Amino acid sequence: MHLRSTDFIGRKVVVEIDRPVGSRHPTHGFLYPVNYGFVPGTLEPDGEAMDAYVLGLSAPVKEFEGLCIAVIHRLNDDEDKLVLTPAGKEFTDEQIRGLTDFQERFFQVEIIRTNTGFRSNEDTDPAS
Repeated sequence: MHLRSTDFIGRKVVVEIDRPVGSRHPTHGFLYPVNYGFVPGTLEPDGEAMDAYVLGLSAPVKEFEGLCIAVIHRLNDDEDKLVLTPAGKEFTDEQIRGLTDFQERFFQVEIIRTNTGFRSNEDTDPAS
């Protein structure tokens, strides 16, 4: 069964972390200031599993189960990114943008907070 990225909002999600906080991107070399991974068993249009940022943890982890509080939807790419947090942790759209800017600054993004489509637009493409 194919789920849309917004179907995860408000749900507990398990993520396998393949780029823990403090690690470097294998191709581009930038540093990951947050844990970053994927949701096993999902498939994005790019043929890879759905990616997720894990906010609210300062230590690297190998796996994480948390609440999906938002989706970062890339308007000029075919991938969405889930935003997960530990239960009870809240982040504003501005905080989410700040914590994910290390990678999302290269894209035009909107933050989606509910599976009914509430969106917070932000053009983070420096070429615009």
